Amino acid sequence: MARAAGEYLSRVSDELPDLKTPAPVRFWWANRVLRWYFAPEFHHLDRVAANRPTLFVGNHSVFGVLDVMLFADGLYRNRGISLRLLADRNHFKFPVWRDLVVLQGAVLGNRANCAALMRRGDHILVFPGGAREVFKHKGEAYRLIWKERYGFVRLAIEHGYTITPYATVGAEDAYDVLLDSSDYLKTPLGRVLKASGLADRYLRGGDEFPPVVRGLGLTVIPRPEKLYFSIGKPIDMARYQGQVDDPAVVRRARERVARAVTRLIAELRERRAQDTGPGALRRLANRL
Repeated sequence: MARAAGEYLSRVSDELPDLKTPAPVRFWWANRVLRWYFAPEFHHLDRVAANRPTLFVGNHSVFGVLDVMLFADGLYRNRGISLRLLADRNHFKFPVWRDLVVLQGAVLGNRANCAALMRRGDHILVFPGGAREVFKHKGEAYRLIWKERYGFVRLAIEHGYTITPYATVGAEDAYDVLLDSSDYLKTPLGRVLKASGLADRYLRGGDEFPPVVRGLGLTVIPRPEKLYFSIGKPIDMARYQGQVDDPAVVRRARERVARAVTRLIAELRERRAQDTGPGALRRLANRL
């Protein structure tokens, strides 16, 4: 039964719902279509294991949903790992969609829920860039936009969790951004929203204007770009234990994670540039 948005947004306890059926099993039909459409390629899956809980930290793509499903599917099919996702509160504001998000293993991305999942020893996925990284501006492909978000590092230190960096490449190439939030704010409506304070109050300063994109042809269907995933070496947070209240230490730890993700992105983009595997039909579709 569908639940009200308030129930999702107030869920901050250890009584988080268990996934009786892992999301990749529940959505096997959708994942099978996605595997056919995007032909995902995975690297270094051996760096993680089901019996070693970790906090996956990665780059978010424009409208990053389908690539997340494929990453979760690859982890489950190859390593037996069932992911719990920390999702932006906007996902829980819309009927039907929020129920699908929960069935994917997502919970509201806040400190209390992340701590509860860590106490349970779950594998967790977080995108520090959040909505701002999803709603990218023109020219921001594959850029990390983490702003001043350090909570995930502090929680990993407090709970003795390793952080496993990972990267996705290909999803950003499935769309062209035609208009972004900075373009909206230059319009008469955007100026009114900014001047009235509505943009700051409800749209995080305009960052939550979804971009206008072009995918396959003139549609918003993503082009069938091959997707590449790579998992970095787990980063042990034990060396920072007892220093969670030192901003300089937390900043260095986060920069270490960001450098690892950035390096993985660069490696995958090089791999993508050299890949001659995609067939003629896929190459043709991606030129549309």
